[in-house]
Amino acid sequence: MLAVKLIIEGLGLGFLLYLICAIGIRKGAIGMVHLYDPKVQERVIALGLTTGEEIRKRSVRFRGLCLPGYLIYVLICVYLVNGARGFWPGFWQGFVILSIMNLIDRFLIDEYWVGHTKDWIIPGTEDLRPYITAKDKRQKWIMGTVGMAVIAAVLSGLVAIFLQ
Repeated sequence: MLAVKLIIEGLGLGFLLYLICAIGIRKGAIGMVHLYDPKVQERVIALGLTTGEEIRKRSVRFRGLCLPGYLIYVLICVYLVNGARGFWPGFWQGFVILSIMNLIDRFLIDEYWVGHTKDWIIPGTEDLRPYITAKDKRQKWIMGTVGMAVIAAVLSGLVAIFLQ
């Protein structure tokens, strides 16, 4: 039963990521250009589509609102909904939820949505495609997997310390 809950919670977190992306590109992919390679960002600035300051603001807003929101979601699911107690139960549950979101990000968002649809194309930057290169993908897989384990460990560790 817990495994099913974790899968549903991971899918829910992946859906939240999808919603953030969909909202971010609702007026065009330029809305999420802070996630693109610096060469793409430089090009859109040179084309007059946005400014460096606007890219910086969107990046700060994304990191300041979305990332804490994802972490709060995981904490609520693991500790309030699932009732985890202690480091290890919190760690593995958090890791499963975050890993499912990571898989959604890698396969559905990066590979399919960004890589195979026109939704993320910014006019004037087509020659810089693919926006997510093979090198980027390798880094995202490594950092995503290791990063999710680190995040789960930190969250679980903090909760274990504060709930003693």
